[in-house]
Amino acid sequence: MPKTFLHVGCGLKRKDQTTPTFAAEDWQELRLDIDAQTEPDFVGTMTDLSAVANASVDAVFSSHSIEHLYAHEVPAALAEFRRVLR
Repeated sequence: MPKTFLHVGCGLKRKDQTTPTFAAEDWQELRLDIDAQTEPDFVGTMTDLSAVANASVDAVFSSHSIEHLYAHEVPAALAEFRRVLR
């Protein structure tokens, strides 16, 4: 069974543009972005991942996204990341 990672703030990028580990065939990507035009699996924000079930992914990948949050939003985003991790 493939492992699943949540690609938060994916934009137009796909799993082959993340890391060599996640680009491997044994990882399945679920994409989440605030912009529906990027055609993610889920539309949402880092501070509200309510579209993603609790404990449903093996890893979270978020590159160059957290720095765009206000300082007071970071704990909420990290709590959401933790909530969706198995």
